[in-house]
Amino acid sequence: MGGSTPGAGHAPSNGQPVRLSVPDGRWLVFTTVLGSAMALLDSTVVNVALPHIGLDLGADLPVLQWTVNAYMLTLAGLILLGGALGDRFGRRRVFVIGVVWFALASLACGLAPNAGVLIAARAFQGIGGALLTPGSLALIQSVIHPDDRARAIGLWSGFGGIGAAIGPFLGGWLVDGPGWRWVFFINVPLAAVCVPVALRHVPETRDPQARGRFDIPGAVLAAAALALVTYALIAAPQKGASPAVVVPGVAGLVLGAVFIVVERRLREPMLPLSIFASRQFSAVNVVTLCVYAAFGGFFFLSVLDLQVVVGYSALAAGTALLPTTTLMLLLSARSGELGKRIGPRIPLTLGPLLCAAGMLLMTRAGEGAVYWRDILPALLVLGLGMVVVVAPLTATVLASVDVARAGLASGVNNAAARAAGLVAVAALPLLAGMGPEAYRSADAFSSTFRRAMPICAGVLVLGAILAWRTVRSDALEQAGAEVGAEPERAGAAVPAKGAEGAEAAEAAGGVARAAGPPCRPECAYHCGVSAPPLDPGERRPRT
Repeated sequence: MGGSTPGAGHAPSNGQPVRLSVPDGRWLVFTTVLGSAMALLDSTVVNVALPHIGLDLGADLPVLQWTVNAYMLTLAGLILLGGALGDRFGRRRVFVIGVVWFALASLACGLAPNAGVLIAARAFQGIGGALLTPGSLALIQSVIHPDDRARAIGLWSGFGGIGAAIGPFLGGWLVDGPGWRWVFFINVPLAAVCVPVALRHVPETRDPQARGRFDIPGAVLAAAALALVTYALIAAPQKGASPAVVVPGVAGLVLGAVFIVVERRLREPMLPLSIFASRQFSAVNVVTLCVYAAFGGFFFLSVLDLQVVVGYSALAAGTALLPTTTLMLLLSARSGELGKRIGPRIPLTLGPLLCAAGMLLMTRAGEGAVYWRDILPALLVLGLGMVVVVAPLTATVLASVDVARAGLASGVNNAAARAAGLVAVAALPLLAGMGPEAYRSADAFSSTFRRAMPICAGVLVLGAILAWRTVRSDALEQAGAEVGAEPERAGAAVPAKGAEGAEAAEAAGGVARAAGPPCRPECAYHCGVSAPPLDPGERRPRT
């Protein structure tokens, strides 16, 4: 079954779209914001709790890496499949199942008696996240009246941005107050509010054209390949180049190759490889890998550094990081507009360079560091770089494919970013020479942190070079100039003319030119530091 777009614009079950001005419309936005906030908060608040988790459970650094990566692994591997399940079986149903699943897994995380149970529960939490994350925006797209949809999505992304901004602060407050387990317990009351509201006020929607088999083999292969490579990278510092490391690593790479073969042969794959026929789409996704790999490594290690080396409490460490997400919340919409005016090439080149400079400045965050002098400047430069790069990145991804494939393109880009962060969290301690006990010693962690930041900066510089050499300045003006030939459902029926054009392109060699206006992002606020937002793109020109 092909990957899903976050919403297909089908009317609710009673045949009438819901206006935002009526109570059901407002309740819909409320419950989707609440549901998506659970997954969004979890991706930020857990990092703040990592030192306390390690000390309480007697865990070493690899356990902390798995605490982050077990969640990212299942989320990245299954998010496209989660959207497809919603299209087939009902978006509200899958969203509610995802929320309940996420809450139960969060409860298991909070009650975990040891590191093994915590890691397993985190993996189950990621499955819930893969079900609810695409469903939250899909419900808005499929239920809200077209005239109100832009405003509803604006509210959804704006409140989501606020949630991302307060996440580290909330996580620090919980860790220093009732304890790290409440970082997970907090999801249970949120779900207890979200589920009844969804069942009472949100109509069910499906995609009537969703049919065929689900790509279970593709999802399993993708997750298994990522898991094996991640295991090899995390185990390498302790076990070296032993069979216990080499065999899983090679097996992961082999499964990755098998995944590509399987996706190429399936009629309705989770990841239609034809979408990469767009050179612009492929290039922007490589830039995405560089950018979000650096982000993933930075936020994993910087929270540890602020607590282990600088000596901050969890609350102080979480609060210290607020400038980055606050800048994104305040300025991302303007950054998106700037990208439209000047084109994406300059922002996608300058943004990673600013982020790289911020990460290099962060090497001053050592023992005895003064926040206003040594840490805040780094976070401000990093935040400005994130503002410059993230919104144009999403816009360019959407603009590089046909409008009918916008949701699929966004889902692929989101999954790629999460996979990049997953690999970075696994690989960066290895590359920086961090031992299993490094986070227990301020001196040991400080020296390796100073080696890790230039590595992150180097990856960002590579992304900037790739953007400068591959991204067209007019990419946002010539939307869909290069699209894959194979017509994909992408959550809505492809218009007959577009389908014929795609078929003609397939006969001509696999590249087509899409007619019509550019596909614009609907989400104006881009505050997620672990992945760009799932965004279906504007489906019709606004008047």
